[in-house]
Amino acid sequence: MQEISSQNIKQEVRKHLLIYGLLLFLTAINFTVSKLSLLGEQTVFIVLSVAFVQGVLIACYFMHLISEKKLIHFVLILTLIFFLGLLLLPVLEFWGNIFGTVHVS
Repeated sequence: MQEISSQNIKQEVRKHLLIYGLLLFLTAINFTVSKLSLLGEQTVFIVLSVAFVQGVLIACYFMHLISEKKLIHFVLILTLIFFLGLLLLPVLEFWGNIFGTVHVS
């Protein structure tokens, strides 16, 4: 186990403050992008991308998942794959409408 010293505590506090500052910066980016006059798809893509990065930072550093064992990493990657698959469904539907796919009811 790691020895607890004032130097280790200062390093951990500094790391957490740096991550917190980065999260605040990414939140400001999300807010700014939402106020810009971009196309709806562009805004959604940028905001979701930034939110994904924020979620990864929170999970890794504040939930301490970066130091977990391989099984936890496997489950997280599998969850990410299914999540991205669900996000891809509306995109595939949109592309189907563009290229003239006929849906039979």
